[in-house]
Amino acid sequence: MSETPRTPGSADAPATADAPPGIDTRVPHSARIWNYWLGGKDNYPVDREAGEAFRALYPEIVEIARYSRVFLGRAMRYLVEDAGIRQFLDIGTGLPAVETTHQLAQRLAPEARVVYVDNDPLVLAHARALLVGTPEGATDYVDADLRDPDRILKAAADTLDLSRPVGVMLMGVMGHIPDDDEALAIVRHLMAALPSGSHLTLYDGTDVGEAAHAAQDDYNEGGAVPYILRSRERLARFFDGLELVEPGLVSLPRWRPEIAEPEERGEMNAAGAVARKP
Repeated sequence: MSETPRTPGSADAPATADAPPGIDTRVPHSARIWNYWLGGKDNYPVDREAGEAFRALYPEIVEIARYSRVFLGRAMRYLVEDAGIRQFLDIGTGLPAVETTHQLAQRLAPEARVVYVDNDPLVLAHARALLVGTPEGATDYVDADLRDPDRILKAAADTLDLSRPVGVMLMGVMGHIPDDDEALAIVRHLMAALPSGSHLTLYDGTDVGEAAHAAQDDYNEGGAVPYILRSRERLARFFDGLELVEPGLVSLPRWRPEIAEPEERGEMNAAGAVARKP
């Protein structure tokens, strides 16, 4: 549940004394709740309360948050080392966390270039932490809405060469676009603008189990930007026309586990995949 769509009116909302201007700390915020589940400090009492209420109904959510970072790391290793990608467009960035996209990419390839995209004022306030990369590479932050792919692509072109393959990262954000047709149109618009050899990396929550639904419904009624759960079959449509990288669309722990890692858990209510544009 990484935050991309802005809570209506948030730019004009009051902040607490320790919050940046324009940040409404009276309403829970999914990026801050996610940060709390990951053990971060960029959250407020309202977020911790919402996070604990969610976890009480659905304890697995903390493990899903952790495996979302594991999946990002595994996907980045594949994209850089196997697919040779050196440019990344990370849309729906959320708050800086351990092992961000540019840190992972530039550790493997210092010349990698990364553009982060979000339109949330809290993420913007933390954007400087996202811009500290290697001297050989480049990082940039674009203030834009997921629903405006043309603006995203135009702004990204200032840092990325869109005539060369790009790795598009949509990590836990498409659930914020409840209409399937609109969500699919956004992804297809982004990928259509990029050349052959570009890759889409996407994961989202899946609608398996009553506990997950109960927790998500309770969260959506709490005032934050709603997030919907989709079936594995509905998620698979985001990859139509692309070539799925093995093992395809699977539960996050099952995507290319490292041989040296301890035994992984199996199914969870979040699935992801990496796919290549032919």
